[in-house]
Amino acid sequence: MTDVYLDSPPLTDEQRAVVEQPWDARVLVTAGAGAGKTHTLVRRLDALCGHEDPEEALEAAEILVLTFSRAAARELRERIARHGERAHRVRARTFDAWAYEVLLQAHPGGEWGTVGFDERIAAASRAIEKGALEIGDAVPPAHVVIDEVQDLLGGRREMVETLLDRYQESCGFTLVGDAAQSVYGFQIEDLGERADETGRFFDWLRCSYPEDLVELRLTQNFRATTAEARVALAHGPRLQQLSDPDEAGTLYHELRDLLLDPANGLDGLDDEFTLDGLRNLSDTCAVLTRDNQEALVVSSLLHAHGVDHRLRRPLEDRPVPYWVAELLRRTEATGLTEDRFRSLLSEIPLLYEPNADALWTVLRRVARGAGRGLLDLDRLRGTVADGRFPDEAADPETARVVVSTVHRAKGLEFDRVIVLTPPTVAELRTRFEDELDLPAEARALYVAMTRARQDLYHVPPPELPHFKRAGRQRHGRRYLGSWRSYDRYGIVAEAGDVCRDNPPGHETDAVATQAYLLRQVRPGQEVLLRRRHDLPMGEAQSPPYALVHNGLEIGEASERFREELFQVQKVNRTWEPWWPDEIHDLRIDTLETVTGSIAAGANAGLGERGVWIAPRITGIGRYRRADNEEQRA
Repeated sequence: MTDVYLDSPPLTDEQRAVVEQPWDARVLVTAGAGAGKTHTLVRRLDALCGHEDPEEALEAAEILVLTFSRAAARELRERIARHGERAHRVRARTFDAWAYEVLLQAHPGGEWGTVGFDERIAAASRAIEKGALEIGDAVPPAHVVIDEVQDLLGGRREMVETLLDRYQESCGFTLVGDAAQSVYGFQIEDLGERADETGRFFDWLRCSYPEDLVELRLTQNFRATTAEARVALAHGPRLQQLSDPDEAGTLYHELRDLLLDPANGLDGLDDEFTLDGLRNLSDTCAVLTRDNQEALVVSSLLHAHGVDHRLRRPLEDRPVPYWVAELLRRTEATGLTEDRFRSLLSEIPLLYEPNADALWTVLRRVARGAGRGLLDLDRLRGTVADGRFPDEAADPETARVVVSTVHRAKGLEFDRVIVLTPPTVAELRTRFEDELDLPAEARALYVAMTRARQDLYHVPPPELPHFKRAGRQRHGRRYLGSWRSYDRYGIVAEAGDVCRDNPPGHETDAVATQAYLLRQVRPGQEVLLRRRHDLPMGEAQSPPYALVHNGLEIGEASERFREELFQVQKVNRTWEPWWPDEIHDLRIDTLETVTGSIAAGANAGLGERGVWIAPRITGIGRYRRADNEEQRA
């Protein structure tokens, strides 16, 4: 055993059977919650790169590792850095990031940064089928590693099937999944199509490799260290084969009863005992909700009681850290040496200690300069503008308390987990009627209950306001209303609500506003949107709104926000929309790097690169009059 493995748990016989498969093996691993999947995959990658026979060893570039989320990719990279002796050059990418790379290889001039996630995945599948991985310097994979394959649905499933089909004769794979944790079926709206899609990839594998597929299992749990945390594990095998709604209802009921053990109950998220525990945590804790609406309300409640936390974003929502804009703005040079990079990075105020070694390595990979050891800043700006900024350089997740939907917490683990009391089967049937997917509800509850290392709690959900959506669109803007169709009490903030076309403060002092953002504005702080005047910005837009932090303007509402506020406030064709004076109860989500026009940046005095810092906001905004009284339609 080499030193790199001294602090790494020894392999079990089940794990060793996975790790020691040859590079060209087709391996499907069924691994339950907490079964040491990541540990096994790291050792598997190390074995692929370091086989005793040089002819059997693979280069890092020949191994393709795909994950569903940045968090999962980051965890795998960190484990490789700690425990991977030979696999340290292997890169883990999200499906979206890799699809983007494929498209740039196949169509270098394409505007892929402006294309939606589903379109990119579909276009990448077509490109793979036409040989995009054989163009120029591209290296077709010799081995593909994917975790959570039970969630391969729709376009992503088709992309992976296309990849494995094209290189069936020359490519091995290690695919890990657990059908009991398949919770992303909701992405397919039609229940019939969803039922057809569930388990479809497993069926495809077994049909495509009837003689070659090696099926292995990891059954031991390493995550749950207490009896409370292990309470749901025994239900995993039953959930793996679950499809019958009646059986799903029984399983859901059994899991719910286990969760609601009175010994593990908390009085409420607004209870002072619970709040004190969350404020003074030294370990990690997740508050898991059934959906986004519950997550927003829980986050608002915790903010109101002074609990520092982070609300997990959608997987595709990837802000570029604000230090990138500062790095680009603090020098006029076209290239940076490593020493100069480190010096500039140390001058930027950050909320965490950056790993300058890792950041330099990642940025050099995507923006290597012409000179030896140089970082090309124009190329770096291009990666941001094109939506190609590497996930590895994203801000780390440092909050002790996380509020998340169950779906966004899958694959993660926490010392303590608080699950909002789930509805009964009868309540689910009343709420969703013909749209109810009981197998999915049972699997989601199982996932929620298996995230804990030590303690699993349940707590009554807070009362939800009356959320509605504007228009008849499934994805229309959410707002606060009531049983009366014309009531409007507030609007839910989204990531694109702050203008990115011009720098914050461009009409007054953009340079001072950038300095203020950098020094004074932090995630979780309160902000509000204040109407500047009564004149709408366009025929189907609201008037302009300024984003205000402690009395100072730090941005303005985007065109998209103004259009969607109009849609919310335009109750019907004959109703003249009214505009709230102010929108309160909003919070800073993060600060991000924005690339805009070079002219806009130069005119604002921010240099010639067209980059600046802008805030993102989150929360359930509530309408107020200028005198701070609640304002309603």
